[in-house]
Amino acid sequence: MHGADPPRNPTETGAPSATRPGVCPKGITLSEITFASLGLPAPLVAVLAADGKTQPFPIQADTLPDTLAGRDVLGRGKTGSGKTIAFALPMVARLGGVLSGGKRRPGRPLGLILAPTRELATQITATLSPLADAYGLKTTTIFGGISQARQVAALRDGVDIVVACPGRLEDLMKQGFVTLDAVEITVLDEADHMADLGFLPVVTRILNKTPNNGQRLLFSATLDNGVDKLVRQFLHNEVLHSVDEANSPVAAMTHHVFEVSDVDAKNELVKTLASGTGRRILFMRTKHHAKKLAKKLTEQGIPSVDLHGNLSQPQRDRNLAAFSDGTARVLVATDVAARGVHVDNVELVVHVDPPMEHKAYLHRSGRTARAGSEGDVVTVIIPGQKRDLQQLMRKADINVAIQAVTPNSPAVSALVGEVAAYVKPLPVDAARTQQGGGGRSQGANAQRKRALRDGGDVAGGRGAGSAGGEGRARRDRSGRPAGSSSSDSSRGGSAGGGRGGRDGAGNGGRDGAPRSSQGERSGAARTTSAQGGRSRSAQGERSASGSQGGRSGGLQVGSLVRGSAQGRGPRRAQG
Repeated sequence: MHGADPPRNPTETGAPSATRPGVCPKGITLSEITFASLGLPAPLVAVLAADGKTQPFPIQADTLPDTLAGRDVLGRGKTGSGKTIAFALPMVARLGGVLSGGKRRPGRPLGLILAPTRELATQITATLSPLADAYGLKTTTIFGGISQARQVAALRDGVDIVVACPGRLEDLMKQGFVTLDAVEITVLDEADHMADLGFLPVVTRILNKTPNNGQRLLFSATLDNGVDKLVRQFLHNEVLHSVDEANSPVAAMTHHVFEVSDVDAKNELVKTLASGTGRRILFMRTKHHAKKLAKKLTEQGIPSVDLHGNLSQPQRDRNLAAFSDGTARVLVATDVAARGVHVDNVELVVHVDPPMEHKAYLHRSGRTARAGSEGDVVTVIIPGQKRDLQQLMRKADINVAIQAVTPNSPAVSALVGEVAAYVKPLPVDAARTQQGGGGRSQGANAQRKRALRDGGDVAGGRGAGSAGGEGRARRDRSGRPAGSSSSDSSRGGSAGGGRGGRDGAGNGGRDGAPRSSQGERSGAARTTSAQGGRSRSAQGERSASGSQGGRSGGLQVGSLVRGSAQGRGPRRAQG
């Protein structure tokens, strides 16, 4: 498939990269452009129409003519502008059309999409899969944090498009499970965020493994932090499509800054803002505080889930599903959710903890007012945070007045709207079961220990007296059951084994007489002495000796044979 360069735009004349602010012909507005008029194949137009998408957004209308023609494209647009569909459509159209043919090969995908986070990779796959199904293309998602077994199995079965995070993909490449020499189209999404996370060296190594003559599409909000180096190294004669300024806010988004007197007032305000009937996302700075706030709101009758880096992938998926289906109305998240999480109809984003820099503010806020819808963004501050927030807003090019409010202020009530009914929290045990595991390890070793603890030894420790002797007999370390005798239940001995209790004479000697080969106790080992002479038993126990300090008839440590009937000391076992 790589014998020739991919088809290029017929108008290409070898000129350097160009910038195209728009593709609307003169006299035609964006509202009059359809996906079909942009040259999109009919099967994909039908899939989009079934999902209610008939007209493209600006980034889609601008880039599709070039991407469908095989050109390298650098797309720059604000968050929530529809970039995912902008690169998913040409990838599916070309791999299912002009680049189709040939047998699917294990571990050799034809399309590659790189994303910085697991959440974004999952969202891309959800958008891509219906489009790929129209042409019978197989997709899979690759990221870390979970077992690689299913990912490897999917690669061995053969896939057409891989959506991957760089770290796990490179790991699988080193193990030989995937090779990128057959990739026709490569997409790099959220390149600026990859740079922020330090992924550019890994991305560079991955792109070097793809064919140099393949089509490459790069989408990024900005071109700083080394993204421009990727553009110069891997994109050839690319076309730049810039729909909005790199850091421009969304026009349909309304920003508010609420100032409260202290932390207690802030907590009450946050609870009030979270109490509405619609979906809300609350952003915190740390994982601990996100988990704590979600738990607190749930206890107050506002069903909430958390999303942060300490959660496993199944926990993340479960919490996002609960937020998407309405089981939980509030998502409390760290910046891990600032990119890649797309849930429809999020009406309010609350910056409980203001972010450290303006780009994070814009990406957090971009979880609402997506794809042309409207939304509100609230930042909650106390007096000491005012100056830092004003600097952040200037960098984000957002002009908003700071309002001093209380939970009952009209501005707050207008954002909350109808207050949702109180939802009784689940009992602790049920909540833990719903979350999965409840903090109890489910490993085989942990289960075995719990079984022994629940139905095992009664004596279990040192010096178990007659009370311990009434329970079941424990085993010694060799696994042999302890002998049972009525005399062994006395204070001087322990029927439960372990170390013996204090003897009746009160001389401090230990009574832990060994068993004979028939499971009987040696009479000599029961003798007590004023001198307190001691003898070691087979279990490392001590018993009283005779008045001459001689050894008893019991076993010594390490001995495997009994002493003689004449009271001589036991023979040492050899070896």
